[in-house]
Amino acid sequence: MKSLPLFRKKNLSAWLVLGCSVITIAGCSDTPASLPSTSPNAAEATSAAATPATKPVTTVMDTEQPYKFPLTGLPTAKEVKSRPFMVMVENAPQARPQTGLDQADIVYEILAEGEITRFVSVFQSQEAKTIGPVRSIRPYFVEIGDALDAVIVHAGWSQEAMDMMAGRKLAHLDEVYGDGAYYWRATDRKAPHNLYTSVDKMKQGAEARKFRSEWNGPLLTFAKDGHNKLTGAAVNYIQIPYIQGYFASYEYNAAQGVYKRSMEGKPHVDKETGKQLQTKNLLVLESKHKIVDKEGRREVDVFGPGKGMIFQEGKSQQITWERKNGMLRAYASDGKEVPLLPGNTWVQIVPEGTALKME
Repeated sequence: MKSLPLFRKKNLSAWLVLGCSVITIAGCSDTPASLPSTSPNAAEATSAAATPATKPVTTVMDTEQPYKFPLTGLPTAKEVKSRPFMVMVENAPQARPQTGLDQADIVYEILAEGEITRFVSVFQSQEAKTIGPVRSIRPYFVEIGDALDAVIVHAGWSQEAMDMMAGRKLAHLDEVYGDGAYYWRATDRKAPHNLYTSVDKMKQGAEARKFRSEWNGPLLTFAKDGHNKLTGAAVNYIQIPYIQGYFASYEYNAAQGVYKRSMEGKPHVDKETGKQLQTKNLLVLESKHKIVDKEGRREVDVFGPGKGMIFQEGKSQQITWERKNGMLRAYASDGKEVPLLPGNTWVQIVPEGTALKME
């Protein structure tokens, strides 16, 4: 990949109250103030009471949580053995902004037909109440879901994709053929760009279809101390061109230690919360692409090996990538895997020779 010259450049804190009492406030949730208008299960959100500015407080967080979420490496009090759900989310202009991508553990952005990308969004650690719009599946998306041992969630398919899922007897929920009870249509958009689901509905569908519930998926590699020392240049801005003028970009936010995502130069926000999407780990992977029919459907290599780059905490590193042990993994020049940082991950799969703009 080519890059332009560089142009731009917990420990927990607590208030200790001396005296006969200590005020304790539980950690806050990222749950939006109001539940999605598209959800049929909307409920009143809980608002936190304001704390008087004159009274110092103690923030208590459980630092003794013994387990980690498998796909994010973040701490949790309970061991997680449940299968993730992999949801096909549309990215046509009529489907924007999407809902629920901010709660996915991993998101892959890959070209589909129609000269636009589609999001392969993987949910395991968060109970997203609205996800979508949901669209159809293709063979290379199936390969990712199969390797993850995920329940695949989609609305329609190409014939090759359906043959693959049927032949391998993969667990999947298809809104078009038989599983409509686990989805709903929003009224503020026109079909087919108004189909949504939720983690709760997907769980209901998986139970009704008697899918195996225990996960046999791959283990991810996370940095032991929560930080990596990437060997490349500092990078605060990455622009990723796809096709016909469409591009995604990320800008580093040093205060939060994450990359904030934009599409076509505008912040990519969640439809319900209005918050800009962000990622702790950003991978850009070059892959072989081939158009295979008159509808513009593609073959996309999701096995590798191929060239790529990884971005973490404002730094970059050239890598090779390859699917090993169920995951698309990044490797340094010495052959050692580059660990992920605890948090979410976005993976941009692009055609070979794609030139990134980096600053």
